Amino acid sequence: MHDRTTDLHPRPSGAELQPARLVSGSTRALTRATTAGTRRVIERDPASREDFRRAFPRRLTVGALGVGTYLGDCTDDDDEAYARTLRAAIALGINLVDTASNYRCQRSERTVGRTLDALFESGEACRDELIVCTKGGYLAFDDAPPPSRAAYEAWREATLFATSIITQDELVRGGHSIAPSFLAHQLAQSRANLRLPTIDVYYLHNPEEQLLGVDRAQFRTRLRAAFTFLEEAAERGEIASYGCATWLGLRVGPEHRQHLTLAELVAVAREIAGTSHHFRLVQLPLSLAMPEGARAPTQPLGRRMTTLLEAADALGIGVVASAPLMQGRLAAGLPDEVRELFPECATDAHRAVRFATSLPGVTCALAGMRHGAHLEENLGAWQRRA
Repeated sequence: MHDRTTDLHPRPSGAELQPARLVSGSTRALTRATTAGTRRVIERDPASREDFRRAFPRRLTVGALGVGTYLGDCTDDDDEAYARTLRAAIALGINLVDTASNYRCQRSERTVGRTLDALFESGEACRDELIVCTKGGYLAFDDAPPPSRAAYEAWREATLFATSIITQDELVRGGHSIAPSFLAHQLAQSRANLRLPTIDVYYLHNPEEQLLGVDRAQFRTRLRAAFTFLEEAAERGEIASYGCATWLGLRVGPEHRQHLTLAELVAVAREIAGTSHHFRLVQLPLSLAMPEGARAPTQPLGRRMTTLLEAADALGIGVVASAPLMQGRLAAGLPDEVRELFPECATDAHRAVRFATSLPGVTCALAGMRHGAHLEENLGAWQRRA
């Protein structure tokens, strides 16, 4: 899911940037999702939810519904609400969680990290069963926003520019960067927040934001540097794969200033690492209200224009759908024509979620779920009606 809020954080110390509590043991020694682990969690109750099991890059298995962590306030109450729902979701067979460094001023990442750490410690979950995804690209606050613009600018100068984490030229629109030095800082911070040595999917967060500040030639140079860093991070075992989480870029055509070409993204990865590259996924909004990824021919592929989903299939790239409910606005009031398309669904929320996950090539749809009622409602889309 996108986030246009520019969040900031103080630079953590070297100790704070180390993944926490990585102790050995049959469960905790596992560092990433595995083929066997992800299949095991989805197959525990295969008859309860029709069409829930999906193939995911790296020969993983994922549930059609994933937990998103974008919405909410920077409060302890929302931290606990997310923690309760995440525990319940994992117990019910959901095995993908999606977050980002700037979601709720790093509090979403930290909540996910604490919750998973407790589940691994108690044996209620295994690391190899879960696909953990996060994003880097936006500056992120530390727990709460600064009190004023002046305070923000003073912090940015002292902690980012003066320390060479980033230069002013590498920052677009006051809060977005894909410079390797900044991504290195972000990735280390995310691994510490999540308490994980390896992140399963690390996304560049809305890379199309760069196109509002630089031309396409400079953007490609920056993208290549970012992908080079991510390939190196994958070789070090800090991430298992990477991708681009977008808002506009893959939904708009070549005439749009922020257009992204999936074929070019793949070409850049191949230039760096050949066919063994780790660029595996894209994320974009796909819903009844934003169907462009499935309908609009925005992607040049050879000599023809095609949809994002068709291009992804041809290029071997996985697709994760964000905003299937448009923050709840599609949970009620859908027209009769849509209801007729999903007669097996009991509610409009079920229909909206099933629409996104029924599109060919979509591996998983992310729904923000802070409350048990949201989890129950969304999972109900895969329960057989009596």
